[in-house]
Amino acid sequence: MRSFLPALLILLFLRLLPASEPLTWHASGTGGIVAAGPESSARAGIEMLRQGGNAVDGAVATVFNLAVSDYGMFCIGGEVPFMFYNAQTGQVKVFNGMGGAPRDPETIAWYYKHGIPRRGLKAATVPSAISTLLAALELHGTFSMEQVLTPTLALLDEGKVPWHSRLAATLRRMINTEQNTAGTREQKIRAARDLFYKGAIATELDRFYVENGGLLRKADLEAHSTVVEESVSAPYSGYVVHKCNTWTQGPVLLQTLRLLEPFNLARMGFFSADHVHTTVEAMKLAFADRDKYYGDPAFVKVPLKELLSDSYSQIRSALIDPNHASQKIRPGDPVRLIADAGPGESWPGEPGTTTCVVADQWGNVVAATPSANPGYGVCEELGIAHNTRLSSLNTQEGHPNCLEPGKRPRITLTPTLVLKEGKPILALSVAGGDMQDQVSLQLFLDFVEFGKMPKEAVAAPRFLTSHFEDSFNPSPEPQKRLGKIGGITLNPSESDPAAELGRRGHAVHTENGFLAQPVMVYMDPATGTAHAASQPTQTFRGKCCAALERGQ
Repeated sequence: MRSFLPALLILLFLRLLPASEPLTWHASGTGGIVAAGPESSARAGIEMLRQGGNAVDGAVATVFNLAVSDYGMFCIGGEVPFMFYNAQTGQVKVFNGMGGAPRDPETIAWYYKHGIPRRGLKAATVPSAISTLLAALELHGTFSMEQVLTPTLALLDEGKVPWHSRLAATLRRMINTEQNTAGTREQKIRAARDLFYKGAIATELDRFYVENGGLLRKADLEAHSTVVEESVSAPYSGYVVHKCNTWTQGPVLLQTLRLLEPFNLARMGFFSADHVHTTVEAMKLAFADRDKYYGDPAFVKVPLKELLSDSYSQIRSALIDPNHASQKIRPGDPVRLIADAGPGESWPGEPGTTTCVVADQWGNVVAATPSANPGYGVCEELGIAHNTRLSSLNTQEGHPNCLEPGKRPRITLTPTLVLKEGKPILALSVAGGDMQDQVSLQLFLDFVEFGKMPKEAVAAPRFLTSHFEDSFNPSPEPQKRLGKIGGITLNPSESDPAAELGRRGHAVHTENGFLAQPVMVYMDPATGTAHAASQPTQTFRGKCCAALERGQ
C-alpha cells in the first residue's frame, strides 16, 4: 500500500480560542463545530460562527484558509464537493465542486495520443473551488466574501512563502470588485466570482496557460458553473445516508450498505473474521459496479436507481460466500438483473486531500472534502496553483469515465451526511483517495452496529480492500488500472482475524498506521450535544480539538 499522510483534523466548538490554549483530538459541546485541517483553518471557521455566521459562512472561510494552511493537500485551484443540510427546509443539497476537462476537441485528441499526465499543468481541470465556495456563500451564506476571506488574508500577509503575497493580491482584487459593485450581497459575490472566471483574472490565466504549455483556455473558465444538485441517498437500519452523485465514488458506500442489509454484523462481533470478510466482500462487489458504470451523469446514463434497488441488491448479496474470498472482479447488470455479468473490464490513495465539517447552532450542517493532488501547475504571478484531477479520467474509449470535452472526472472525494427522522445525526469527511468511502462506511457501521461514538470509532482498527481499479491511473488498459486482487490491509487488533481471513483466501497485509484520515461528528438529537473526533495523535502538524457549551 502506498503511504498516505494527509492533514489530520482540528475540531473546535463555538468561540474564539486564544492562540495559546492547548487543543485536543476529541471534544463534545452544545455550540457550533468546525472540523478541518491545520489550526488556522479551524479558527477561521470558528470566528465566522462566533460573529453570528451560519455553517456555510464557517465552511467557506475554513476551506479558503485550507488552500494556504494545508497547501499540498488542497490549493486555491483545487476542487471541493460540498454537501449542505438546510435546517429550514430539511433538505440535503450538493454543490458539484468539480471542474471539467478542456472543451476543445483537438486538445482532447492530444490526450488520447500522448496520454493524461498525472502531474503538472497539463493534468489540470478547470479550477472549481472558488466557484463552488462563492456559489454556496451566495445562495446559503450570510456574510460577504470580504468577511469570510479575512482570516485567510491575515495568514497570507504573514508572507511565509513568496506566492502568499501574490495570492493575497489576487483575492483582494476580487474583494475590490465585490465592494465596488452596486446591488445586493448576492450580486456583489457573483461579480467577484465573474472576475475570476470571465474577467481580467481569467484573461491573465489564459495567457499563463498559452505561455506555459497548459491546455486550458479562458473559454473553459467562462463555461464553468457550479451545479446545485440533489443528493443521492439510501436507507439503512432506520438511517438515511446521503452522498454526492456518480461524478464521485460516493454511491459505492450506498451500494455496499444495501448489500450488507441481510447480514447481522453486530452478532458477528466487531473486527471478527466474519465482520471483516463480509464487509470486504460487499465492498468488492460495489466497487466492481463503480468501475463499470460510474461517470459524470451529465455525459453518461448511470443506472443508479437500479444499482440501489431492492431486487438488484438481493441478487448481488447472494454472491457473498461466507467461507471464501472472491478472486474475481464481478460487476453485475442492474437493468437486466444479472448478479454476475463479469468478467470485469478491468493502491489507491493519492496524497492530496483534506477535510471540513461545520455545524452551526441552528442545525445547519456542511460536509466537504477539499482536494487537489500535488504536482500542481502554478501561476506564480497570481499565486494560483492548479489541481491535477484530469488524471482521474481515463483514455479507454467508451468507458463511462473516459475523457471527453468539458467532462468532469469521477473523483474519490466523498463527504457524507446521515439523517435520522429527517435530522442530521452524523457528518463524515475522509482524506485518502479510494480509501475514503471504505473508511466512511466503517465509521458509520461502527456507530450503528457496534455503538461506537466518534472518539472510539476513529481510534478503532480499520481494514481496506485493494480489489478494484485505482482512481488515479488514467491508463486506457483496465488491467493496468487494477489493484491487488483479493488484497486486504488490516490494522492490528485484539481480535486478530488475519489468520482466519488468510484461510478464506484473502491476501492479508498488516499496517500499523492509520488507514486514511477521517473526521466524524455525531449530533445527539436528544441533548443537542455534538461529539466529534479526529485521529488520536498529535504527531502531524499538531491537530487537535476543543469544545464550548452553549451560552458560555
